[in-house]
Amino acid sequence: MTTLFKPSTLIPKGLRVQQINNLTLFKFTDELGDRLQTLLDQKKADRLSAEETIELEAIGELDEIFSYINAVMVAKANEHS
Repeated sequence: MTTLFKPSTLIPKGLRVQQINNLTLFKFTDELGDRLQTLLDQKKADRLSAEETIELEAIGELDEIFSYINAVMVAKANEHS
């Protein structure tokens, strides 16, 4: 049986907010970024377990969400420039 890995469980320890010029952006912590890279390396080597595959998908989903939010923030900032 496969356990659901909710992306929201990664936020408390995996998210940092970074101020860049006049923008506040969401970024992964170094710890979560390193974990993502480890999982990607294992996937490339075809050594991911089922649980790690689920974890990688959850981190990927969170990355998509952060990327979208950050893109919206940048676009809104550019509207006011």
